[in-house]
Amino acid sequence: MSVPYSLYDLPFAVLWLAWLAYWIVAARNVKATRRRESSVNRIITVVLTVLAAALLAFPGQKLHWLNARFLPQTMVTHWLGLLLVVLGLAFAVWARIHLGRNWSGTVTVKDDHELIRTGPYGLVRHPIYTGLLLAILGTAIAFGEWRGLLAFGFLTVAFLFKLRREERFMSERFPDDYPRYRAEVPALVPFIRGAHRVDHVSL
Repeated sequence: MSVPYSLYDLPFAVLWLAWLAYWIVAARNVKATRRRESSVNRIITVVLTVLAAALLAFPGQKLHWLNARFLPQTMVTHWLGLLLVVLGLAFAVWARIHLGRNWSGTVTVKDDHELIRTGPYGLVRHPIYTGLLLAILGTAIAFGEWRGLLAFGFLTVAFLFKLRREERFMSERFPDDYPRYRAEVPALVPFIRGAHRVDHVSL
């Protein structure tokens, strides 16, 4: 059963805007930065992330193939996608709360930086990325258009690129504890043994 596109769009916009509002407010209370990634690396991550967001927020007007469907527009895809968005954003927020003042929007090492291994960080090393990727995937499934999958691809590349730098920073900051943590906990996909070595992907 098909439903009007607007009924698909509104709940996702509300969820993503609510998440963004929380992220902006929570960013005000973080520790001072001791070490930061290079400007070039930050620009690459930002460009890929903005491209992903633009693909989801603004349907292609000239590149009509972006709006072609790979899934039918049904109540099943709508509710499945919405469920994944809720779960993904909730997981990311849980991780953000658990990370506390150690959080940063860029790859950094904070003053008195702590290695968090509890809560969602006991399931994956980068639960914020896991949650956001799940939410983007849910949005793509609900929209059912190729632009959603392309956005998911852009964000995946951005996070893998960023993840690799974070792994290096954490290994240098915690030379004894982080290698053990990396060996015990997968990077992005919980309960998958082969996911422990994602940080070695060459980008």
